[in-house]
Amino acid sequence: MNKLQNCNIALQEVDRVEITTIIDNYSDSTLQMSEPPSAMIKRAPMAIDGKVPSDTLMAEHGLSLLVKIFKNNKQYNVLLDAGWSDRGVLHNLKMLGIDIAKIEALVISHGHMDHFGALLDVLKRMASPNAALIIHPDAFLRRSISLPGGAMITMPVLNKTSLPKTGVKIVITKDPYLIATDLVVSSGEVERTTDFEKGMPGAFIEREGKPEPDSILDDQGLIINLKGKGLIVITGCAHSGIINTVKYAQKITGVDTVYAIMGGFHLTGPQFMPLTDRTIQELRKLNPSVIIPMHCTCWAAANRIAMEFPAQYRLNSVGTTFSF
Repeated sequence: MNKLQNCNIALQEVDRVEITTIIDNYSDSTLQMSEPPSAMIKRAPMAIDGKVPSDTLMAEHGLSLLVKIFKNNKQYNVLLDAGWSDRGVLHNLKMLGIDIAKIEALVISHGHMDHFGALLDVLKRMASPNAALIIHPDAFLRRSISLPGGAMITMPVLNKTSLPKTGVKIVITKDPYLIATDLVVSSGEVERTTDFEKGMPGAFIEREGKPEPDSILDDQGLIINLKGKGLIVITGCAHSGIINTVKYAQKITGVDTVYAIMGGFHLTGPQFMPLTDRTIQELRKLNPSVIIPMHCTCWAAANRIAMEFPAQYRLNSVGTTFSF
């Protein structure tokens, strides 16, 4: 793993990618029965060896994605985010038969509680000799949100001092950072260049004991260059803007073609739903082959995207694996 000091990223092409949804807001155990078979999408089975299990996958308002990268018959495993609760991710990893010890890197997309809930427990179980956590320094700062009407909510804070005790290498950086022998890059801080993605009104962050408006500078995603197809851009919430994130991915990699955009699009509620039309316009220009909105993308926005991009849209659900 190498920290990058500039935007000349030598991101290597990969042969194949599998992305499994460990935690998301939505779970549907019947999708396997209601959809035609697909080479791209594998749903969590409703029954195993003809028997319905006594337990089920959990959904929660959080996100966690296991990204498997394949290159020259070698496999690398990267986890993006760790959900809200300290139970959901661990429970689902066990249900899906995924060995945490084989996860080589864990990237936290930003320091909101719905993305780091099971972080410590996952880190303690990672056994790769080069296991690392990649995280932005702002992810450890105290945050609050002002609600309509003036009420202020204080958010849980990620405990920085507890991380070294896990034995995992801690990489605290604002910059893009190459992972998995240069096959994946965490974006670091995303440039804000669009005129409509303005962040999260009412959000505050505490620096040196003083609150200030929170631009959520720690918002970052993962970028992969799939051989012959182009970029796969994976976001946590895309507080920096889903279009900003994709454009920044193009800039730092030098790759213009976008194959897949997936993750949180942060189009929900009265503050963000008005951005849906502009987001759709920009998605048309990017022309990705696959669009998978998750997590903080409300039903109305996801439905609009599905209607506008019927060939590209894919429905996500907990336990689903997308193969590219």
